[in-house]
Order: sequence, then structure tokens, then C-alpha cells
Amino acid sequence: MCFTVSFEGKAIKAVKEHLINNKNLKMNGEFSDVYYLVSGFSHPRLPVIKKHSIDISEWGLIPSFVTDEEKANELANMTLNARSDTIHEKPSFRNSIKSNRCVLPLDGFYEWQQAGKIKLPYYIYPTDETVFYLGCIYNTWVNKNTGEIRDTFSIITTEANPLMEIIHNTKKRMPLILPKYALETWVDPSTSINEINNMMKPYPDDLMSAYTITQNAGNARFNRNIPEIKQRIEPSLF
Repeated sequence: MCFTVSFEGKAIKAVKEHLINNKNLKMNGEFSDVYYLVSGFSHPRLPVIKKHSIDISEWGLIPSFVTDEEKANELANMTLNARSDTIHEKPSFRNSIKSNRCVLPLDGFYEWQQAGKIKLPYYIYPTDETVFYLGCIYNTWVNKNTGEIRDTFSIITTEANPLMEIIHNTKKRMPLILPKYALETWVDPSTSINEINNMMKPYPDDLMSAYTITQNAGNARFNRNIPEIKQRIEPSLF
């Protein structure tokens, strides 16, 4: 799964460069927040790349059929991720995967390994020190009572690659990571579903690196949005 991520300097730079290199794109909204570690359950607003725009979108997809705000907020906690193997079946996701696809650039993400009675937190990042481009889906939800428009997204997950099988050794899942050259194909609504399905596969593990970090990474009562949260710590020190 993928519920905790890092969106900071490299991801911010990647968003800005994508905007500069694609003159037909427009930027909707502004972003200035840096997240060394942020949980999806706090529903952060992050820049996602779409076909014609880069939008500041709320993590936790709200489907169009939701009628009230209470239900919308409840469902948003359940749609942080969308499994690739059931995405065409789930009512919350099956329309978005057809034509509402987007990409979230990240510096890295976090996952926990079950080691006996404890869970070891890992920070996972690109081996080449660039960014991950996560395949996502989105939907724009309108609150019929207030008129508020909420642009929301969900991160797609796939089966784990060999590295992530070791780290995420209970669920054995990982976020869908796309190669940079595939971004335009992914966000294009005209791309065939067969091609999209072929893109939803585990990312090569030799392009990913990981190390263990402080157990405070899993403590919501601790201020985790600090650079030190990513400091490397050997498992023997826990």
C-alpha cells in the first residue's frame, strides 16, 4: 500500500520543470508546502499532473455518486489507494481509470516491515536520486449543499516487486511507479484500457533504494514533518 509519502525539494522541482517543458499546461492553484513525511489520512493537497493542467488535489478520491459531505469525508479515508487488480470493478474507481488519470511526483515514500513484534519503518527513494512518478486517478467532487469543488485523487497500487516484498512483507503491495517517458501516455484520456492495464505493473527494484529510519515515523503524536525523520538508522538500534 502507500499511505505515507515525502514531497519536498526534488518533487517540487519536477513539477515546475514539467510545467516549463509543457507550454500547453496551465497551473490551477498554488503550492508551497514541503512534506518530509505526510500521511494520506491527513488528506494533504498536492500537485498532480493531468493532460491539460497541473492541479492542487486532495489525497483521498471522492466519487461523483457521493451525496453529502459527511459521507465524502468518510469515503476519502478509504480511497487513498486503488488496487490495480480491482480498479475496474470498484464503483469508486472504475470511471476514473478510464479517462481521469494523473501523476503525482514524489521524493520518496514510506513503508513498514513486520519484524517479530515490531514494525520497522523504511524510506524508499529512487536509486538515481531523481523522483518517483506515481500513477494515480482523480475525480472532481461538487458539494451540492455548499457548491464547494474538491479535486481529489487516489494512488494506484500493484503487486510488490522483490524489494518491496521484503519490506512490505505482510500485504506485499507497492505504489504504481511510472517511468518518466510514460507520463504523457498515462494522462492521455484516449490511451486504450489495454495499454493502461499493461502499464499497471511493479516497478523494477533495481531502480529503487531503501533504508530503515526512526520508529517515530509511525507515531502520529510526534511532529514527523522534519528533515530528521528521514535519517538512516540501523535496525539493531531500535
